[in-house]
Amino acid sequence: MLLEQIGIVPAQVLSPDIDETPERGELPRPYAERMARGKAMAVVSPDHLVLAADTVVAAGRRILPKAETDADVALCLTVLSGRRHRVITAVALAAPGRPPQVRVVESVVTFNRLTDAQMASFIAKGEGLGKSGGYAINGYAASFIRFLSGSQSAVVGLPLFETAQLLRSHGWQVP
Repeated sequence: MLLEQIGIVPAQVLSPDIDETPERGELPRPYAERMARGKAMAVVSPDHLVLAADTVVAAGRRILPKAETDADVALCLTVLSGRRHRVITAVALAAPGRPPQVRVVESVVTFNRLTDAQMASFIAKGEGLGKSGGYAINGYAASFIRFLSGSQSAVVGLPLFETAQLLRSHGWQVP
């Protein structure tokens, strides 16, 4: 949907099967970059451009998990409640015969202090499952955000300005 906002319809959408476990002591920004590059390389094509991205929610130096259970969502919300955090999104573009080019975008998001009832209601909706940091800005969690500095599309999962710049640098006609 984000690509469609800038007039691009991908020929194919794949979910590369790569190990997304952070390395011991790995910081959020290098991790996001490594994941985006790894995803692009996992599906590299000799005939097509490959676009890949990864989003990381970071509280300080800590990488919050992609929430797989309600307990993960609760943990993330507890960490994020009432505090500022960073959302780091890396986008990689692999072209035939060239190594992937990567751009990294950092945005700052501040959550309001959440009540137990707000957290329970959010968890019951199931929106946080499968999401980095246990939330998506384009869902119910938008009501928790009192401050955003940076790229909203990057917080959703793909920095559109940087993506368009990468594609233009490879001759793609982006409106």
